[in-house]
Amino acid sequence: MDIKAYAKINLGLYIIGKRPDSFHNIETIFYHINLFDELHLTAANHISISCSNPFIPTDSNNLCWKAVELLQNELGITNGVNIAIHKNIPTGAGLGGGSSDAAAILCNVPKLWNINPQPSLLEKLALKLGSDVPFFLLNSSAYAEGRGELLQEIVLSLPYWIVLINPQIHVSTPWAYKVLSEKRNGVFPIRQRMFDQFSHSPIQTIVNAKNDFEDIVFKQFPAIKKIKDQLSEFGSVVSLMSGSGSSVFGLFENEHSAQSAVEYFQKEHFVHLTEPFFSPQPQ
Repeated sequence: MDIKAYAKINLGLYIIGKRPDSFHNIETIFYHINLFDELHLTAANHISISCSNPFIPTDSNNLCWKAVELLQNELGITNGVNIAIHKNIPTGAGLGGGSSDAAAILCNVPKLWNINPQPSLLEKLALKLGSDVPFFLLNSSAYAEGRGELLQEIVLSLPYWIVLINPQIHVSTPWAYKVLSEKRNGVFPIRQRMFDQFSHSPIQTIVNAKNDFEDIVFKQFPAIKKIKDQLSEFGSVVSLMSGSGSSVFGLFENEHSAQSAVEYFQKEHFVHLTEPFFSPQPQ
């Protein structure tokens, strides 16, 4: 069985406040891009993982392995699976590659076992694996609240070329949350709810979106800010950092401008181009 596990970008990211469980409430819109890891699954009597990226763990520390174990425990079976992962999505880049791979396992490994679990079970297991894993169970865009697990599917087909740049700079998500909280001194600004804005004017909401992490990340890593500024110079309608970084994307109305940006940035960075009106293949 061959599967595509798509990356996501955050079309805006707002940190609303800190929760009693030490997580943060957020607001964001998740959107798939046409960048994906390739997974090949074969039925087996045990769990095994191989990966094209030598820095990705292939033991029980891998989210895919954990996803299979959760399925085994919940379904009460001992079947295994061989998982071969070809990584195309940069790691630690704010693109959700590991989470997407894990969600693909939850959706597809039961098919190898001739089992059809309830969607509610998969959602429960996804949240155990990570806050953004539930999104990757969907084939649509979604507005997200809470830790990112409270999802409302939305119809969103962007009329833009999406130029994604990853400078391969590691930005620690726990560090970003910690520094942001210290900067705000526990005060979180009150905003109009992003979903209300989106309901009224979808595209304008995207164009006006912000990422609350940008100020602190750009101060620590000015090279990331430079990429954002350069995307604007190439003519992007908007450029934003995805997640806590370090990937940055620009939305372009004009294919020629988008291709010019791709040609410029690919000399030094990982670059990917997603066509307008993209939607992922169903899981």
